[in-house]
Amino acid sequence: MTSPPPRPPRDAADTFDIEQYIDGVAAFFGGTANVIMQLSTLPVGYGVLESTVDSGKVMLHPIKRLRTTLTYLSVALLGTDDDRTTYRDAVNSSHHTVKSTAASPVQYNAFDPKLQLWVAACLYWGARDIYERMHGPMRDTDAEAFYYYGARLGTTLQMPPQMWPADRAAFDEYWTENLAKTTIDPPIRDYFDDLIDLKMLPLPARLTFARFHRFVVTGLLPEHLRDQMGMTWTARDDRTLATILHTLGSVTARIPKQARMFPINAYLWDMRVRRRFGRRLV
Repeated sequence: MTSPPPRPPRDAADTFDIEQYIDGVAAFFGGTANVIMQLSTLPVGYGVLESTVDSGKVMLHPIKRLRTTLTYLSVALLGTDDDRTTYRDAVNSSHHTVKSTAASPVQYNAFDPKLQLWVAACLYWGARDIYERMHGPMRDTDAEAFYYYGARLGTTLQMPPQMWPADRAAFDEYWTENLAKTTIDPPIRDYFDDLIDLKMLPLPARLTFARFHRFVVTGLLPEHLRDQMGMTWTARDDRTLATILHTLGSVTARIPKQARMFPINAYLWDMRVRRRFGRRLV
């Protein structure tokens, strides 16, 4: 038997080529399921539901919300330290009013690093999950470096680097423990249903895409969240989704890297242009 390859140090993330693991289309397939996981931690869910920042609400401004979300991912994964500092400041300006009131069902604050750790963990877990569904398992050394690199999904907010679990085993413990605590209150479930059914889009788009969107979201959700949403999922459904994602991965693996990364790379360019001309980033 051959021994497993040595684990890279955290510093390996600094030279890790993240671009080979970015599929722009994956953000559209996995985005809503990831949002549901994030918001199923109730302080995050009610923080979004009760937010008074109308400009950031997906049900009111879906195109703008898509831009800000994908820009955050592009800056966190592809941006320089300066890009990330700039975008962190812009996000802070929107988050400063997102905090609970006396009437809120739970206490929350958008600057809570524990909540930001959960959001970052969902983003990392979702990125790894959708990549492996599309392309198969990563090599162990790459999986380690990808994990350490994933800390940027939190540190691009206010999560201190030391909060990121020390290694993948520690992350798995954190993930299992905290995923088991997630729950979906009725008001948040209604919000999720509107999101899944694309109620923010014009009717022709809903009629064209909503049914397939619900199918994909259902398949990508952890089982207990799927049950809380009242969704059904069969072994046949699972095989169908696996085939779709594997086929999609086979196609994207054959196209040029910059095309495969679109629109994630385009949103980073957009952010830099907006910054240069003094336009609002968030």
